[in-house]
Amino acid sequence: MGADKTDAQALKRQVAQAALALLEDDAATLGVGTGSTVNAFIDALASCPGRVRSAVSSSQASSARLAAAGIAVRDLNEIDSLPLYIDGADEANAARQLIKGGGGALTREKILAAAARRFVCIIDASKLVPVLGAFPLPIEVIPMARNLIARELSARGGRPVWRRECVTDNGNHILDVHGWRIEDPPALERELNQLPGIVSVGLFAARPADLLLIGTAAGVERR
Repeated sequence: MGADKTDAQALKRQVAQAALALLEDDAATLGVGTGSTVNAFIDALASCPGRVRSAVSSSQASSARLAAAGIAVRDLNEIDSLPLYIDGADEANAARQLIKGGGGALTREKILAAAARRFVCIIDASKLVPVLGAFPLPIEVIPMARNLIARELSARGGRPVWRRECVTDNGNHILDVHGWRIEDPPALERELNQLPGIVSVGLFAARPADLLLIGTAAGVERR
């Protein structure tokens, strides 16, 4: 188990360095996501001062880590354009469609992905799957609508579980939906977005990643 964890961390560092190589020197503002692979990327940024002037972050946790690395954190409303957004994923398929939100930041991650001209997703090979859904799909909901939405998800064959220990940075709750094999991610994303009370769905299919960087034992694969 210890060796497997060490190997996974090595793959995260490997793919983080590959993402760092995408940055132009003295880049303006970079979008930065949330999660363990992104933490490895922030550590890589910290080791190369001056690679970016500032960052927009998808979570309070990432903002604190960026600030500790000496990188100014800005509000998205303060900038006119976001050339590049780098984030991880809980699952990814061959079409670069993703499940995200295991860290609870899916809404802000989705906003940054929409704002960015280019969205690069960094993962290790274990996150690449033929069909999305083995990882429970996170859905951020308004607290008063939690049970209403849970019934709607159950009616669609899912098994929603309230992530009781989690309140998002937006003050909302998360339902993790188990038991779905998501054959048509864009269609499911569209359908769920119509349910009143859902803030955001952890499917990134309507706006998938533009590039996947996949850390493997043989090196970094690009898709």
